[in-house]
Amino acid sequence: MSHTRAFPDGFLFGAATAAYQIEGAAFEDGRTASIWDAFCRVPDAVINADNGDVACDHYHRYADDVRLMKELGLQTYRFSTSWSRVRPDGGALNPKGVDFYKRLVDELLNAGILPWLTLYHWDLPQALQDKGGWTVRETSERFTEYALDMHDALGDRVDVWTTLNEPWCSSFLSYTAGAHAPGHYSQAEGMLAAHHLLLGHGQTVRELRARDASLNLGLTLNLTVADAVNPANPADLDAARRVDGQFNRWFLDPVFRGAYPADIIKDFRDTDAEAVARWQDAVQPGDLDVISTPIDSLGVNYYHGEFVGGTPPEVEPPAGDAPTTRPIGKPFPAHENLFWHDRSLSRTNMGWEVQPEGLTRLLERVSEEYSAPAGTALYVTENGASYDDEVVVEDGETRVHDTERVEFVEAHLAAVLDAVEKGVDVRGYFYWSLMDNFEWAWGYAKRFGIVAVDYQTQERTIKDSGRQYAHIIAERALATEPAV
Repeated sequence: MSHTRAFPDGFLFGAATAAYQIEGAAFEDGRTASIWDAFCRVPDAVINADNGDVACDHYHRYADDVRLMKELGLQTYRFSTSWSRVRPDGGALNPKGVDFYKRLVDELLNAGILPWLTLYHWDLPQALQDKGGWTVRETSERFTEYALDMHDALGDRVDVWTTLNEPWCSSFLSYTAGAHAPGHYSQAEGMLAAHHLLLGHGQTVRELRARDASLNLGLTLNLTVADAVNPANPADLDAARRVDGQFNRWFLDPVFRGAYPADIIKDFRDTDAEAVARWQDAVQPGDLDVISTPIDSLGVNYYHGEFVGGTPPEVEPPAGDAPTTRPIGKPFPAHENLFWHDRSLSRTNMGWEVQPEGLTRLLERVSEEYSAPAGTALYVTENGASYDDEVVVEDGETRVHDTERVEFVEAHLAAVLDAVEKGVDVRGYFYWSLMDNFEWAWGYAKRFGIVAVDYQTQERTIKDSGRQYAHIIAERALATEPAV
């Protein structure tokens, strides 16, 4: 006899996407280049020189895609708006761009799906990057203006507003490691970008709150669990501290505590004192008060944990495919004597460990140390996996078998329930991604979707994982193994 674990009343089930990854229509109806349009044209920056010019053609197929969401039973849909479509080159408002999002939101509401809007998912207008991008304070001001334009257009229909998606990626991965647009290699630029992203977040929350106190305002961070290889070894503990500090606390602490972590400032100064001096000059009086403006919701994006030590492993852990031959720098500036180890967990085809229990521990930790004391609700706003799907024709119908992804979704939903049962206020889960799409530096080589996309025909096919997710949503429960 099988057993089930029920999800709490009001728990939201959704899926997530991002504008540049699915919309296409890159230069249509007034949209101009973002930093990703430019980066995709840098030699060896993106695998196969792929780009988002067409992507999933969601700009033209959004109505069909919303019907797919309804078929899956999604209660909410997390999407991002394109700054380059709404305010091309960061300049004047583009009515045609705004109208697209009005149509999309109307379609969602008519389908009974809650719009969950993210204002920034990495697609900064290239014209603003030419003026310094996130390394200059002015970009924070332009971001707030763009956010208020979106509220002017959609504030009567959209209640949930997320400012940023994963600012670690759009700062250190982009301006320090060179792995994402704009592809720079500077510790100082990464630090400056992180601060100005957070400043833009805080300014926007303040302005939107002043307009409408009933809005649900939040931020989405990608977070991890950093485990020391040997907790009794000081060098391993220090490695875990530095990963946690540079990945998690550098963003959590200013948002919830109004201060950057002192230990990481020291680490950054040890690696590049001039970079820290430039950053300190940019942090003006009152900035951290703005950044720590209270939020209603914190989105947690979780894909895997980190198993790190202060000495190299005897055997290198399996590496994921490198997206390109372009050099990738260190996204963690304090990387000296920092090494990743293998713990024999299964891995996705990105080379990422599958570690669902890490999600439970992460949610517990974030709740206890940050969100619960602040009265902030938690949502898992991204969680997903890329695997090599099996596409077959059965009885004349295309089917996509993805057993590993089915198991991944079930295991991570169980991890969320584990956290809920321990008293953590987790109110929703968004699978990444609704459909296969442009996966940044990996182009179209990696597939995360619960809906398959044939990029030649744009045909959509719900995968086995999508069917199972739909079943879980309909039942509002997760099946468990029979009791012994």
